Amino acid sequence: MANMTKNVIIGSMGIAGVVALLAIVDLVVGFPFQGQMLMDIMFLVGAAMVGYMGWDSYRDLR
Repeated sequence: MANMTKNVIIGSMGIAGVVALLAIVDLVVGFPFQGQMLMDIMFLVGAAMVGYMGWDSYRDLR
């Protein structure tokens, strides 16, 4: 059971990283989300929060 939990946590951190990367690319290029700066900032904040919560949860499981 713990192995599945670790996989879910690692998956959520990976997806948060992809969202953050896409938001940064959108800030620079303006492609994936049509360059809406407010949404990009909110995506970055959300990805950072999910990444931190995932890291903290993963640390608790170890």
